[in-house]
Amino acid sequence: MRGMKKKLKGWSRRSFLKASLAAGALTLSGTFLFKHWRKLVGRLLPKPEKRWQSETFIAKAATYEEDIASIIVSGLGELGVTPNEVRGKKILLKPNLVETRVGAGHINTHPLVIRGAVDAFLKLGAASVIVAEGPGHCRDSMLILEESGLSDALYENQIQFVDLNYEAWYTIPNASHISRLETLTFPAILRQVDWIVSMAKMKTHHWAGVTLSMKNLFGVMPGIFYGWPKNVLHMAGIERCILDINAALRPHFAIVDGIVGMEGDGPIMGLPRHAGVIVMGRNLTAVDATCSRIMEVPPQNVRYLVAASLCLGPINEPDIPQLGENISSVRTRFKLLDYIPTQKGLRMQEIINRTQ
Repeated sequence: MRGMKKKLKGWSRRSFLKASLAAGALTLSGTFLFKHWRKLVGRLLPKPEKRWQSETFIAKAATYEEDIASIIVSGLGELGVTPNEVRGKKILLKPNLVETRVGAGHINTHPLVIRGAVDAFLKLGAASVIVAEGPGHCRDSMLILEESGLSDALYENQIQFVDLNYEAWYTIPNASHISRLETLTFPAILRQVDWIVSMAKMKTHHWAGVTLSMKNLFGVMPGIFYGWPKNVLHMAGIERCILDINAALRPHFAIVDGIVGMEGDGPIMGLPRHAGVIVMGRNLTAVDATCSRIMEVPPQNVRYLVAASLCLGPINEPDIPQLGENISSVRTRFKLLDYIPTQKGLRMQEIINRTQ
């Protein structure tokens, strides 16, 4: 013990935290921990009364110059979203805006996909559409809007942008309590809209394996409470907080920009990967499982998706009827990095098969 203390004295706080996080991540694929995780979530969150089933829609889109609004309108129709369901509703689109770098447009949800969603919902009769985000890495949201090109798209359509990092808020008890957070604080605007639509970028992720529509909801958590890059949530456990946030918000729809995604060291340091798809659905867990399969990552190896399948939505293929394109026709192998603990082994034989 004394020897351990002596060693720790020579470490910087940053080095110690990095080593601790890495050590924890190395155990994620362990069979014992998967069993423990499933039992924990099954105990804390109620299971659905009947077997989950939820459709997802996959569309091919080779470039951002295609008619994305028509693609999204078509997907909404295939998924049973009628004009009567949207007419008069206030729609909030939550894209993935992290930061901007020259030549790295693949970090953020593309402005043309966001504009396509705006046009699609307005075409179906929505009363209003707003775009809202609380960027996790940059405190100056206006800078991100301008440098990403999103400000032009919003101005052309006179679409309001709400900075969720500084918006008025409300606080509720953390009912699911998968993480150690006692309460969850959300922007008040989330209570003033009828639909919350997660518009994620298709990416691999340094700490979560993959980041899609469920993880994208970290951006609704106000930076003034949770820090940059949402440090409070990271310390409370990224995977656990993903579940808490989704269980509390129960978002209504997901649209994932996979035309050009990110592989490798995401969510900001990875390389662009062209997949040429837009994936949509009413259930975020089902959408993320479909996106994972497109990326050639078995969703049963993504721990928070396994946990979500107990209480939020399906991840097994028979329970997710595919509309539009077949997964096999758009499957694109996203590069994983073995030196990143959460990505190592993501493609091995499905872990869930060894834990049942």
